[in-house]
Amino acid sequence: MSNISYYTVEGLQKLKAELDHLRDVERPKASQAIAEARDKGDLSENAEYDAAKEAQGLLEMKISKMENTVANARIIDESQLDTSKVLVLSTVKLKNQNNGMEMTYKLVAESEADLKTGKISVSSPIGKGLLGKKVGDTAEITVPSGAIKFEILEITRA
Repeated sequence: MSNISYYTVEGLQKLKAELDHLRDVERPKASQAIAEARDKGDLSENAEYDAAKEAQGLLEMKISKMENTVANARIIDESQLDTSKVLVLSTVKLKNQNNGMEMTYKLVAESEADLKTGKISVSSPIGKGLLGKKVGDTAEITVPSGAIKFEILEITRA
């Protein structure tokens, strides 16, 4: 079963670069570590060899997951998105009705989320609560600290 993920061109390029690094740099390092551990003698009592094999297995699993993600990735053409409601890649200006604080978030794919830069995942509680809302709507979102009401002030594409 495939899980389609939506990315910006920049986000997909970053994901592909990380995958290339794992294949071209980390995989050969893992093979070299196994070879060096193997050269140290009896494999049945060689903890270094076992650790190197386990690390290689974890690396291969990560590479496989990333290959699957890249294979099922779709690029979103931001110019074709509807700006009347909150969608993936919307930049949303919100007002927290509980404390009056205003904030701006960009909704992105999970792998591109970075709260420090104001990018939140569409699969996060806030992201899910905002999807489909329009300017003037109120989104009541339950977060770990409780329920928060956000008023949608502005929706743009950046």
